[in-house]
Amino acid sequence: MARRTRTPNLDLERLLDQAKWSRSQFAIIVNRLGEEAGLALHYDQSAVSHWVSGTVPNPPVRRVIVEAFSRKLQRPVTHAEAGLPVASSDQAPQGIDTVEQLVDLGRADMDPTRRGVIAAGGLFSAALAVPLFADVTQAAEAAPVRLGKATVRIGSGQVESVRKMTDKIADILDELGGAHARPMAGAFLVNTVGPWLRAEASETVRKDMYAAASDLTYLTGWMAMYERDHLTAQDYYTRALELAGYADDHVTYCRTLRGMSLQATNLGYGARALRLADSAAEAAPKAGPRLRAFLTGQQAHAASMVGDHRRARRLLTETETSLMRADNRRESIGGYDQSAYAFHVSHVLYEGKDLPGSIGALQQALKVQPKNERQGRVHFNAVLAQRQLQRGHLDAACESWGRFLDDYEHISSARGDEHFETMRLRLKPHGRARSVRALSPRITEVAALKG
Repeated sequence: MARRTRTPNLDLERLLDQAKWSRSQFAIIVNRLGEEAGLALHYDQSAVSHWVSGTVPNPPVRRVIVEAFSRKLQRPVTHAEAGLPVASSDQAPQGIDTVEQLVDLGRADMDPTRRGVIAAGGLFSAALAVPLFADVTQAAEAAPVRLGKATVRIGSGQVESVRKMTDKIADILDELGGAHARPMAGAFLVNTVGPWLRAEASETVRKDMYAAASDLTYLTGWMAMYERDHLTAQDYYTRALELAGYADDHVTYCRTLRGMSLQATNLGYGARALRLADSAAEAAPKAGPRLRAFLTGQQAHAASMVGDHRRARRLLTETETSLMRADNRRESIGGYDQSAYAFHVSHVLYEGKDLPGSIGALQQALKVQPKNERQGRVHFNAVLAQRQLQRGHLDAACESWGRFLDDYEHISSARGDEHFETMRLRLKPHGRARSVRALSPRITEVAALKG
């Protein structure tokens, strides 16, 4: 019989080096922390050596190991970072599990080199089970759970910091694209938000922090979605739903469902998109008019995808009415304006085979779009050009693609990259046309800039 070999746990060894602990010291610390968890542990240097060589400790001990490194390094350390599995029997109470997974997601996003392999990041699951609001609110009692007393206490100032940082990241996203903004969000989630989610706080502050973290997590998932990293986006959205549940914040929960519906529409899953959008709209009676518009506009798009054009038009009327009642305040999360509304009108008309009407609505969306939303213009102009070409208006399409290039040059976005490749593919059969020849040097210039 072949002898079974273990894979050394290099991650655990790396953490020991970072903590500057010998294996004997670490064994003593694990034994001491085990007492806090009600475990009678009697490990020595040889046990730690076995762990480093690949032996997997029992589930309760894994949590003690992770907690020991988290305290020493003063940051959240997850099972994955320590090279330890999280089996079903090893699940921490829900709050800990959510924070761990969020930190793991953020740590991966901190590395910009991921962008080169983003398309291979995983497959969207059309059958993903969405955690129910009632289920995640029940888990709030257990979140967060610690082995001992936290050494950090947070207040309303920390909550405000998370909200302000979310606004700043949203601004960077609009101006420079998700490839720049997403690593920043990941770093902030790992280094700041993760520790604050496990800190001591009053009940009010704790729930406010969960809600603020949920918004940032939703935004990061939105960026992952448009970077075509769809499985990661779903993971972020699920964590955002859980955090919203801990906050007992139905509006934030439903806003995230709306983001999941948008992802489904982008991938062509109309029926799933409509189910998610309808669930999200249940928050509308509790929401202000702008958020109601945000929700019903997505419902209209999804309804048109499944062929329910009468309902889609009715929902657009509701969306317009809500917008008329809204104030002029800009919101980075859950924001919705006349430009977004016109874009939804365009989608509904396009699904209803009204190509000229769809083009006109897109032009209106661009006309009223805020000047600082460069990433939005990249998407809008690219879609407009594709539909103009579909209608046979090559010169108009080239004009729109020219405006697309003006903005695309300045942003870093997988969605923009995809539009750029689509443009080159669609124009290839028309290479001899005057408007295409005029645009070609600009296309070559931008391609060289993008490398």
